[in-house]
Amino acid sequence: MAVAGAEPRAAWASRAEESRGRLFAEPESDGRSAFRRDADRIIHSSAFRRLAYKTQVFSYHEGDHYRTRLTHTLEVVQVARSLARALGLDEDLAEALALAHDLGHPPFAHAGERVLDACMKAYGGFDHNAQSLRVVTRLESRYPAFDGLNLSWETHEGIVKHNGPVAGPLPHAMAVHAERQDLWLWSWPGAEAQVAAIADDIAYDVHDLDDGLRAGLFTVDEIADLPLVGDIIAEIAVRWPDLDASRFIHEIGRRMITALIEDVVGETRRRLAAAAPGSSDEVRRHEGAVVAFSAPFAEAERAIKAFLFPRMYRHPRVMREMEAAGEVVRALFTRYMADPSALPPEWRAGIEGRAEDGRARRIADFLAGQTDRYALAEYARLFDRAPELR
Repeated sequence: MAVAGAEPRAAWASRAEESRGRLFAEPESDGRSAFRRDADRIIHSSAFRRLAYKTQVFSYHEGDHYRTRLTHTLEVVQVARSLARALGLDEDLAEALALAHDLGHPPFAHAGERVLDACMKAYGGFDHNAQSLRVVTRLESRYPAFDGLNLSWETHEGIVKHNGPVAGPLPHAMAVHAERQDLWLWSWPGAEAQVAAIADDIAYDVHDLDDGLRAGLFTVDEIADLPLVGDIIAEIAVRWPDLDASRFIHEIGRRMITALIEDVVGETRRRLAAAAPGSSDEVRRHEGAVVAFSAPFAEAERAIKAFLFPRMYRHPRVMREMEAAGEVVRALFTRYMADPSALPPEWRAGIEGRAEDGRARRIADFLAGQTDRYALAEYARLFDRAPELR
C-alpha cells in the first residue's frame, strides 16, 4: 500500500484556525499556524534540549550510537508526520505532540520515574505524562507575560490524553491544570494525538530491537520467531544472502517501520470510513480509538513488546545500571528534602516557606528536569563520590 504524498485535509483533521485557543491571548502570526508555533516553541524549549542527555534504555556513556530520549523523540516525530500526511491530518499538530510527549521524563528513563514516584508517594506521586504538561504550562520560563509555553488547547489536550481518556484519580499536574482549563478528559483525543501515540509505539519497538541487537543483548536468530519480524528477516536473507550484520539489522528496522506505518494507515482508513466523523470533535466523541493497528499487527506488536521486556528492559546488564541510577535519584531527593540549601539558588528561592508537599513538588520538578549527567554530577558534589553505573 502506497502512503507517499499528502491527502487533502480530511474532515476529521484538527484545524488551527478553529483552535480553542491559548490560556493567554496572543496576536496571531501572519506566517505560521497556531500548531506550527506550538511545535516551534517546544523545539526551542530548555526541556527539549535536555532530552539529548536523558536515557532511553542505555545511558549516554554506553556509546554514541544508542538512542537517547531526544533521538527517540525525533524518530517519533518522523513516524507521526508520515502518518498524519497519509491520513490528511494536521502535520504540525502531530509533530508538536510527538515533540512534547517525553518532556516530563526524569533522568535514567523509567527507573528514574519509578523511584521519583515512590519518593513522591505521600505528596501526590509523579507521572511523566503529567509532568510533560507541567513543563509546558508552568516550568518553562521564557516569556515575560506568562509561565510555560502557552500552547494551544489541542496541544495540551494531546499531551494529557494521547493514550486515551483519563479517568480515576488524576496525577498531580493534571489535577492542578484541570482547575484552569477543561481538556475534555472524558473523551478520546483528536486524531493527531492518536497518531503521536501510535508513532511512539512504532518508533520504540523498532529502535529498541535495533539497539538490543547492536548491544548484543540478543541475536537476529533469537528474534526470527517473532511475528512480522521473522517474515522480514526471511525476506532479507533471500534477497541479500551475504549481507553484513550491520546492514542486515538496519534493513530489519527499515522494513518494520514501513510495514507498521502502512498497516496503521490501512486500519485507520477503514475505521474512519466506518465512523465517518465530520470533525475533530466527532473523533473525540467516538467510542474508541480511530488510529490503530489491524488485529494481526496488534498481535505482532504485543509479541515484540513481550520479547523486549525480559530480554532488554529487564536484562541483567540493563537492570544493574538502572538500579544504581535509581538510587542516585532517591539519594538526591532525600538530600534536597533534608537540606534545601543543597539546591541551586534559583530552585531554593522561596522553598523555605512552603509546606512539605509544596517543597517536595518543587524538588521533584528540579529532579525531573535533570539530565543523566547532571544528576551524576550532583550526586558526586553532594556525596563526594561517583556512583558506579556499569
